[in-house]
Amino acid sequence: MRIALFEPEIAGNVGAVLRLGACLGAAVDLIEPMGFVWDDKRVRRTAMDYIDHVEIVRHAGFEAFRATIGSRRLALFTTKGSQSVYDFDFRADDVLFFGKESGGVPPDIADACDVRLRIPMRAQVRSMNLAMSAALGLGEALRQTAALPR
Repeated sequence: MRIALFEPEIAGNVGAVLRLGACLGAAVDLIEPMGFVWDDKRVRRTAMDYIDHVEIVRHAGFEAFRATIGSRRLALFTTKGSQSVYDFDFRADDVLFFGKESGGVPPDIADACDVRLRIPMRAQVRSMNLAMSAALGLGEALRQTAALPR
């Protein structure tokens, strides 16, 4: 299972997702451009030494990324999703796809995804933090596929 971040803007969020990937065994794809310099100390500060325990692949753009995933399903997590993450049947090779913090993904990128998932939340709030969303999504996907670390 993989986590893909589309044009992430906040170094600390990327660091937290890298740490999540290290802890739960998921590779992380970073689709550029990013809103910070890759060697930003905030990435390493948040990821700590866990960054050495996660597979990280950087891609020049969405098309370059898409060309690397083959027939894997691309599951977009979005507040505009119609299907709950808890009602979706994950597969072990799914790619969990998250948009940029300020606005998700453009419509053409959303249309290129196989499914649009939402994390249920109270109507009074807009959205969750990127790293928090990735943790909830990855945890559920790994639980369903019996791939949680023991």
